[in-house]
Amino acid sequence: MTSVDNHLERNVIRVQLKQNVVLKYLNESEIMELEPHLAVTEFQKGDFLLHQGVHEMEQYFVLDGILKRVVANHQGKEMILRFAHGGDMETSYAAWRLKTPTPYSIVCVTKVRVVKLPLPLWVDFIENHIQVKQAFEHEVMRLMSEVMAHTITLHLLDAPGRVHRFRRKYVDLFDLIPKKELASYLNISPETLSRLKHQGKI
Repeated sequence: MTSVDNHLERNVIRVQLKQNVVLKYLNESEIMELEPHLAVTEFQKGDFLLHQGVHEMEQYFVLDGILKRVVANHQGKEMILRFAHGGDMETSYAAWRLKTPTPYSIVCVTKVRVVKLPLPLWVDFIENHIQVKQAFEHEVMRLMSEVMAHTITLHLLDAPGRVHRFRRKYVDLFDLIPKKELASYLNISPETLSRLKHQGKI
C-alpha cells in the first residue's frame, strides 16, 4: 500500500483516475485535494477487499484487474452479484448510510490494483463537492439496479439467453472473466458455457 505520489507508476495511475466512472467529474484542484487520502493497493486472485458482515468499510476505485461482489448464506453457498474492472468502482455506501453490516463481500477474480480510502473520508469529501456526489450516488443506484436486473434475469431467461444478455451488455468483460467465474455468475456449468460458445449460440 502506497500513496499515489510515491508510487513508481504515479503518472499512469493519475491518468487512470481521470478515466474513472466517478472521479472523471473532478477538476484538477479537486483531484489534488483527494489524492493524499488515496492508497494504491495491489491484491492477488482470491484476496478479499471486503468481508460480508463487517462495519468497517472502504471506497474502492479499480485501476486494473477484475473484482466480484459476492453474497453468501450461512451454509456457505455463494452468488456472484456483479463484476467490476478498470475504470469502475466498488463500495458499500448504502450499508454505511443505513448503519448496517456489509451485505456482500468484494473479492479479486484476477490480480487487482485499486486506489482506496476509508468510506467516512470519501463521504466527507463528496459532501463538499456536489457534482461528484451526484455522480457517485447515481452510480451507486445504477449498480443496485444492475444487480436487481441480473437477479431477475436468472429467473426469466434460459442459459443461452443469460449468456447472450451478458455478452451484449458487457462486451469488454466477456472474454476477460475466467470461464468458471462467468459460469457461476450466470448459474450454469462451465461445460454448458463452453458448449454454447462452441455451438455459436451466443
